[in-house]
Amino acid sequence: MTVTAIVGANWGDEGKGKVTDALAAESNYVVRYQGGSNAGHTIINGYGKFALHLLPSGVFHPNVVNVIGPGVALDMTALLSERDALLARGVPEPDLRISDRAQVVLPYHRLFDELEEERLAERKFGSTKSGIAPFYSDKYLKLGIQVADLYDEARLKARIQASLEAKNILLTHLYNKPTLDAESLLPQLVEEAEKIKPYLCNTTVLLQTALQNGEPILLEGQLGALRDPDHGIYPHSTSSSTLAGFAAVGAGLPPSAIRHVVAVVKAYSSCVGAGPFVSEIGGREADELRRRGGDAGEFGVKTGRPRRMGWFDVVATRYGCAVQGATEVVLTNLDVLGYLPEIPVCEAYELNSVVTADFPVSARIDEARPVLTSLPGWMCDISGIRRFDALPQQAQDYVLYMERQLGVPIRRISVGPNRDQMIQR
Repeated sequence: MTVTAIVGANWGDEGKGKVTDALAAESNYVVRYQGGSNAGHTIINGYGKFALHLLPSGVFHPNVVNVIGPGVALDMTALLSERDALLARGVPEPDLRISDRAQVVLPYHRLFDELEEERLAERKFGSTKSGIAPFYSDKYLKLGIQVADLYDEARLKARIQASLEAKNILLTHLYNKPTLDAESLLPQLVEEAEKIKPYLCNTTVLLQTALQNGEPILLEGQLGALRDPDHGIYPHSTSSSTLAGFAAVGAGLPPSAIRHVVAVVKAYSSCVGAGPFVSEIGGREADELRRRGGDAGEFGVKTGRPRRMGWFDVVATRYGCAVQGATEVVLTNLDVLGYLPEIPVCEAYELNSVVTADFPVSARIDEARPVLTSLPGWMCDISGIRRFDALPQQAQDYVLYMERQLGVPIRRISVGPNRDQMIQR
C-alpha cells in the first residue's frame, strides 16, 4: 500500500506536473485535492505539450483513474473545456471521477474576483481572476454549492438566492454594478451539471476502497508551501492549504495513509504574482534565466505572465520542505543552469543586521536581504544524462550541497522538460 503526496516546496511553478505525470505510470489513482483552475501544470509527452489546470496530471495514462476530490474548487466550464481540448489533440478519453461533495465555482465568483482586483488597483494581490478567493469565502461562510446540489433545482435556486443577498448589496453600493438574479444563472449550471454527471461518484468511498486493497495512489498538490494561507507569505497566498497535511482532508483519506511526501524543488527560484521574494534578481540577469528556463521560458502556465526570477533560496526551500513534511525531494530544471560559470545561492537572510537561517513571518520578511554564496558551474549541456555519476562533478556537487542544506534526500533530478529526462538516485 502506497499513498504519496506530491507537493511544491516554494511559490509554485516547481514542475509538479511533470513529476506527477512521470510517477503516475506506477499508480492506479491520481487525485487533485485542493485549489482550482487558478494555476497550471505543464506536461510534455508523446502527445505534445499541455497545460493542465483542473484535470489531474495522470490523464495521459490510460490505466490511471483521475480523481477530483472534495477539496477542489470545481469550475465546470474550465474542466469541460480542458477535457475537450485533450480529446481534440488525440489524447484518449481519460478515466475521470468527480466527487459529489466538491463545491462549484460559480460565475459570480469570477465576477467578484475581477471587480475586487480592479478596486484594489496598485494594492491588488495578482489574482488570476479565476474566482478562487470568492469561492473559498463562500465555502467557509456556508454559502457554497456542492456538486450534489446541482441536481435538485429548487434547492440549487434557494442556495444561490441565499448567496446573492449580500453580494447584490456589494454590487450596488461598493462596485456600482447591476445586481444578479438566481434564475438567470440556472440554465448554464443545469446544462453543465448534465455534462459532468457521468463522472460523479462518492470518491471518498472509491479511494478508501483502493487504500484497503493496497493500490498505489498519488495525491497532487497545487502551488507551493509559500502560498499556503497559514504557513506561507500571507496575504500573498492562495485560499486553500497547499500542504501535504491537507492532502488527506481534500482527498478523503486518513492522514495515516500518506507514507511518502515528495517535495518538488526547482534548482533556482521563480514566482508568479505579488509578494515577498528575497532572492529575486532583475534586469538582464533575470531575463537570461527566464529565457532559458523550462521548455518555453519562465512564464505562468495560467496567466502567461513573466515569472519573477531568483537564485536558489536555501532558507525558503528548507522551510517549505519542513512544513510539507518532505520525505524526499525531486529537483527540477538543473539543466537550465548549465550556462553559468558561477551559480549564486541565497544561503541565509540578513534581518535587522542579524544573519538568520529561519524563514521570517510575513510582517518581517520584507525587511530581509539575501546572504549570497556561489558554487562552481559546469558550463555544459546535461539534458541527455540519465545517471547521477555521469553528471559533471560541479553539477553533482551542486545537488549534494542542496541535499545537505535541506536535510532531505534528493531522489530524482529532472534535466529537461520531457517525461524521460529524469535521473534517479
